[in-house]
Parts: sequence; structure tokens; C-alpha cells
Amino acid sequence: MGKKIVIIIGAILLVDQIIKVWVKTSMGAFESIPVIDGFFQLYYIENRGMAFGATLGGGAWAKYTLSIFRIVAIIGIAIYMRKLLKENQAPRGLLIALSLIFAGAAGNLIDSLCYDLIWSVDPNLPWNLAIGSDGMFEFDPETMEPLIRPNGFLLGSVVDMFQFTTTWPSWTPEIDFLGIRPGNEIFGAIWNFADLSISVGVGLIILNYRKFFNKEEKTLVSEGVATDESE
Repeated sequence: MGKKIVIIIGAILLVDQIIKVWVKTSMGAFESIPVIDGFFQLYYIENRGMAFGATLGGGAWAKYTLSIFRIVAIIGIAIYMRKLLKENQAPRGLLIALSLIFAGAAGNLIDSLCYDLIWSVDPNLPWNLAIGSDGMFEFDPETMEPLIRPNGFLLGSVVDMFQFTTTWPSWTPEIDFLGIRPGNEIFGAIWNFADLSISVGVGLIILNYRKFFNKEEKTLVSEGVATDESE
């Protein structure tokens, strides 16, 4: 099973990086390419944060925190997977789900680690501009030129490109706090292959939680009973 996990992780990382490099080198900022008209498109942006564009803030420390969190999470998942493989009792589905999450987190981490070292930070691209705590672009007080975001190792932006363009139909009731209203996009977030891998992995764990962990819980209970009887 260990070899299969390595193959899964390697394949996801390879596909993820091939797509990102192609988009970054072949598409212009905010350029869109329809894939399935009215449903799905490629739309090139970069984000400073997590899956689906969520961020911890606009400054360097927010980005450092996120990158370090990814590193810690990846190491933690790797240690847990190694433990499961050694015990040789974990369901294959759980190992596959963890592999998907590991590969997705590693794929986005590669962007943060390497992309600023490979490509120059273009000041003409909006995602390369510094953003203050108020969420607004920052400017040099003397020249009034826009400031470039912190850049370098661990500070690169993540390349996103996938977007669903399906909208709510005309008969949809308006639910403002959920953003549901006729004509609005059903799922407007822009994401990448690594985000998809993480989402599928998490979804598999949620849907199969009892199947994946019930055996472990039963083992703990039986061990506890055995200990009580021996006492």
C-alpha cells in the first residue's frame, strides 16, 4: 500500500504543478477560457491564502503563518500515515483520503515556497500589490506608487484557475445571508487541482467516518475492558 500512496501523491503533485505552470506562463491576468460554456471555465488569478481564496490577512506574517501551518500539517499527516502503514490495519480508503489531503496541501505549499524564486513579482498584476490591514492597497507616501507585496521564500501566491459559472435559476428564492439569489453564481470560488484533492480527501473522511474509525474505537474499548478485568 505504501507504494500506491507514493504514486497517488506523486501523480497529484505532477498534475497540479503542470496545470499551474501552464496557466502562469500561458494565460494573462484574469483571462478566461471556456471549457464547458455556461458551466465551467479556466480563469487565471493568484491568491495569498488557502483553498478557494480564504486568507489570514495581507501582510508578510499572515503569509508566513499560513505557509508554516501548511508545513506542520503536512508533517503531521505524514507521521500519522506512517503510523497507520506500520500497524497495517487502517482501511485503504482512509489512507487514500489522507494521501489526497497531503498531496493537495503539498501542491499549494510548492507555490508558496518556490514561485517567487522562479518568477519575478510583476507590479502590474493586482495580486502582487501589498494590502494593508484595512484591506486596501498600500502606496509609497512619497511617490504614491503602489507597494509590492512581501515576496520570497514561503511568500509566493497560489495559482488558481478553475471556476464554475453556473448561476441560480430565475425561480430560486432569495436567501441573502447565503448569497443565494437568481442570477448569482452557485459556486463562484476559483480553485485549483490541489484544492480539489484536499476537498475530496476531507469529503471521503466525513462520509466514511464511522467506517474508517469505528474499528479503532472498538479496539480501544476492548482494551479498556480487558484492563479492567485484569485489575
